[in-house]
Amino acid sequence: MSEIHAFFRREERYEGLQFVYGGDETLKQKILDAIEALKQESALEPNVMENCDAKEPEKCAVYLEFDDDYDREGGAFFEKLLDKLNIKKCD
Repeated sequence: MSEIHAFFRREERYEGLQFVYGGDETLKQKILDAIEALKQESALEPNVMENCDAKEPEKCAVYLEFDDDYDREGGAFFEKLLDKLNIKKCD
């Protein structure tokens, strides 16, 4: 895998975005750098988690979530992040 795949999920006041990078450490760092830059710009603090199993590197991912997003600020954060990563389609 040489690209980032994005997956979005929303439920009531929860919003989550998953970036699957397939174990490519360069892509992972690109994602983490973009998140950090946007956190500095926006002063928002999404929960950020990583998951990678060496046996299944194609499933390696970075997860972001806003778990009590009453004002729906997470959506704008996610849109800017997708733009920074030049991702045009999110599943």
